[in-house]
Parts: sequence; structure tokens; C-alpha cells
Amino acid sequence: MTSARKVVIVGGGFAGLSAARALRSTPVDVTVVDRRNYHLFQPLLYQVATGSLSDGEVAAPLRGVLGRQRNTRVLLGEMLDIDPKGKRVLLADGASLDYDALIIAVGSQTSYFGHDAWKEWAPGLKSIDEGVNVRHKILYAFEVAERISDPGQRRAWLTFIIVGAGPTGVELAGAIGEIARQTLRHDFRSIHPNEARILLLDGLPRALMAFPEDLAQKAQRSLERLGVEIQTGTMVKDVDRDGLTVEGGGHSNRIEAHTVIWAGGVTMPPVAKTIATRTQAHTDKAGRIKVNTDLTVPGYSDIYVTGDLASLAGADGTPLPGVAQVAMQQGAYVAKAISRTARGDERRLPPFVYFDKGTMAVIGRGSAVANLFGLHVSGLPAWLVWAFIHVLYLVQFESRVIVFIKWAIQALTFNRSARLITGAAETDFDFSQAVNGAPEPEVRPAAEARR
Repeated sequence: MTSARKVVIVGGGFAGLSAARALRSTPVDVTVVDRRNYHLFQPLLYQVATGSLSDGEVAAPLRGVLGRQRNTRVLLGEMLDIDPKGKRVLLADGASLDYDALIIAVGSQTSYFGHDAWKEWAPGLKSIDEGVNVRHKILYAFEVAERISDPGQRRAWLTFIIVGAGPTGVELAGAIGEIARQTLRHDFRSIHPNEARILLLDGLPRALMAFPEDLAQKAQRSLERLGVEIQTGTMVKDVDRDGLTVEGGGHSNRIEAHTVIWAGGVTMPPVAKTIATRTQAHTDKAGRIKVNTDLTVPGYSDIYVTGDLASLAGADGTPLPGVAQVAMQQGAYVAKAISRTARGDERRLPPFVYFDKGTMAVIGRGSAVANLFGLHVSGLPAWLVWAFIHVLYLVQFESRVIVFIKWAIQALTFNRSARLITGAAETDFDFSQAVNGAPEPEVRPAAEARR
């Protein structure tokens, strides 16, 4: 690496990785910094949480992805601060990196709307660790229910609540419905997994508010066929170990449940505020940095902000959504701008324009909804499009093959091969209090269990 021009990319998500790969033939030195050593394909993280895929199938080591790019190095580190005047990025371990061009693509994190204490009882779904934790909670709930006989306690363990009826919440609810009614139906003797109660809550008027209403209604009908109850116009007021309190229609209601998953809302990481302060950039209500139409920070033509952290209006005047397609297109755009400068081309790129390829959400086997270039598709055709696109965008060829095979097997058998309860060795429930002194749970005959 001999070029004098240094490009630092903070974040190895969709925007950061797209930018790095697009710069592979540009005469610059690229440094990618991420606090994790892998790129996560977040749209499939819910499948880790529900046992369809393993974490290594939705994540790829950054060094493996970028190892053949001779002008690129990867560093494990976390951005702590920035010196825009001195053109330096300061890392949490005390190191610093000089740059000629800086791409900030640090992503977002789960928002609990000022109630961060709820995170202990209602994990989000933004990282591999959270995905494995959610999988633990879902599968462990069935294991506890199998061993206890008190109807009230058993009902609470077999109640699953997803807060947030966007694509992630809808996909989670549908997957849990399939787990309860198909995957686990022969696996237990004291409980009927298909009696599990699955609630999808949202404060908005309907599920999938970003989708056309006809597609949202079809998605709702598909969820209801899987036994999912949808409660909209419902606000969460409190979450604790034993359940949550909600409010809707002027009434407050307590729901006992030991498995609550948070899929509603995102916020920016703490470093976003530091970046805004150092560059004197304006932010929106969510803490996203308002950028110029070329994705630079106002007053700093060498600092680009992309992905979830960038606040930029689309053609309709509303802020661009925080989805993978936006991030990938922004990463490629920024790389093109940097490449022009590195090659001595002084022509400025036209403003960034997002090309909306559509939105999709999968509900279950052979069931999905998609808005593709204004064409509304549902059912099996939408599911096939969803599957093809998601396999195509996995960054490793090996992962594409494995995921394709696993999905084919699951489509035929409903089997989820990654149903592993991992994590801390200690249990989450004191069985002695529920079992000692209580009658043993009724065990169904094997023939009945198979029905």
C-alpha cells in the first residue's frame, strides 16, 4: 500500500463493507475499523433467533471478505472520538488513525424510548449475541413449561410477546408460530406446543405501516393462521421479569409472560452525539446526523456519514429508511466520490438518489409480502423473491449454499437444525419451587404426542 491518500471506514456493516469493496481498485489505502470482527447480514438475524440458521451462516469475518484486497486492512476497534480539524479518528483503546477521507457507518442500536432498564427483560435483535439470547429464551420457555404443572405458570411460560410490528417483528412472530405449531409438535410429552400464545404488539394503527395497506392485511391474515394475535394501538408502559403492562383504548392491562422480545424502534449509538458535537452538525429527533446531498457533513467535505446514522430526505421529502439497500447504495456512492478525487477528477458527483427496489417481509413457509417497484406480490411468489434476494446478498458463497440447502430442507420438513440452548450454564428458573410438593405434569402417551 503506497498511496498517500488514506481512507478510514468506521463500521463493517452494509454501508461500510459496500464502500470498502467498491474501493478495491482505487489508488488509496483503506482501513476498515469495527468493534466486531465480522459483517452481520442483519435481515436474517431473526432466523438465528428462531433456530433456522446458525450465527456463522448470517455473518462473515471481515478479514475473510476483504483479505484479497491489497489496498485494504481490517482493524478490531471501536470509535470513541473524532478530531475533524486534525483529521484523526480516536479509538477506545487509545490508538488514533489519520485520514484524508472518513466514512462513518456505525449503524444503530435498539431504542427502548428512554426505558433502558427494560433491556434486561426484553432483548432486542441487532447483534449476534442478542440473536443467540433470544433463541435461548424462546426454546428455554418450552423446556420450563414441560416440567411445571401449575396452569398459571405454564401459561406464562408459553406466552411469547413481540413488541414492534415492523418487518422484524412480523418475521419473528411468524417464525415462533411455526416453531410452536410445526417444528416442536412431536417433541414434548407434558405440553402441547401449539397452545403457545404469541402476541404481536405495536402502538401504530396497523402492522407493517411502511407497506401498502393491502399487503399489510394479507400479512396479518397469514400471521393469524399461525395463531399470532395482533394488538395495534397498544403502548408498553412497563416490562419486568414476569411480563409487561400495556395501555390501549384508554385501558391498562397486565400480561404475564416470561418471553418478551423488543423489535420496536432504533436509536443512534453514543458516538453519534460525539460526532455531531465535534463537527457542529445538526441532528434529527432520532439523533441521526443531517448530511448534505452528497452525504458529507456540512462544513467537512472529507467526512461522509452513511447508513442508519445519516439523515437525508428522499424524493418524497421523507427521511430515507434505515434499511440495508439504502446503506449499500450510499456506501457505493461515497466510494465513487472518493475514487474520483483520488484519480484527480475534480467533477462532483450529482446528489445521492436512492433507488427503491421495494420492501419485503416473510411470514412463514411459502408466505411473504413484497412491494416490488410498485407491484404488490404475496404468498409463494413473494417468498421465492425474498429467498432469492436474501441468498444473493449474503457476502460469502459458502453461506449462500448452506442457507439455500437449509431453507430447502425446512420447507419440506419444518425442521430447524439450530435449536440449541446456549449461553450461561445456570438456569433461568428454580424448578424446585414449581415441582417439589406439586403433582407431576401429566405425560401424554407417545401415540397422542405424535398426533
